[in-house]
Amino acid sequence: MHLDEKSTLRWRIARVVNSHPETDSARTIELTVPGWSSHVAGQHIDVKLTAEDGYSAQRSYSLSKPTDGERIEITVQEITDGEVSPYLIGLDAGEEIELRGPIGGWFVWRPLGDAPVLLIGGGSGIVPLMAMLRQRVLTGTAHFRLVYSVRSPADIYYSAELNRLERDCDWFQLSMVYTRSAAPRSTRPIGRVRGADLTITPAKPGRSVLVYVCGPSGFVESVSARLIEQGHQPSAIRTERFGPT
Repeated sequence: MHLDEKSTLRWRIARVVNSHPETDSARTIELTVPGWSSHVAGQHIDVKLTAEDGYSAQRSYSLSKPTDGERIEITVQEITDGEVSPYLIGLDAGEEIELRGPIGGWFVWRPLGDAPVLLIGGGSGIVPLMAMLRQRVLTGTAHFRLVYSVRSPADIYYSAELNRLERDCDWFQLSMVYTRSAAPRSTRPIGRVRGADLTITPAKPGRSVLVYVCGPSGFVESVSARLIEQGHQPSAIRTERFGPT
């Protein structure tokens, strides 16, 4: 193990700077982490909570913004009867938590080329994909397409920012998929992600398209199967999934 790997696995104390709601059940939390060096879009951290009796619980959360000095950001979806998320949702500025990271080296995007990028997110799976989009805003030449699946318009994370990117950036295309109830101006029928939702231009499957899929396990498996049917190589599909602990 290299010294830098040991550093990422060391538990650190992070302080809450502020937080704000994304939906009725999710909040974005900004933290400052003394000694934090850098991270890559797509990486995550582990958060550990320890009770007075010594019992501890750990959960992983994707980083939602690119490197910004000692400041990092996560977006937490509150899980009913969860051990960690309800506590994080209730944190106030100045409070501290224990974390380690950054973690992960496969599900990452670096602005090193101009290969088109297809991002596919289900629900809170948008978080690491948002870090990639924000990194692209800062630097890069790649064309991005985001297919974002949510139950309803009320469940969209980063709504205003995504709309602004779609309006102002000619390198970005947003495709919303609603599974329960759609926005008033939506023309796509309600339903899960279909093969027709996953096309990307100007590239074709197998021609250097970078694909990232993040969401619940069932969502990731279904989307990955459709991508393979369209000709994408399994080795070219990078996935990050989550599910019940």
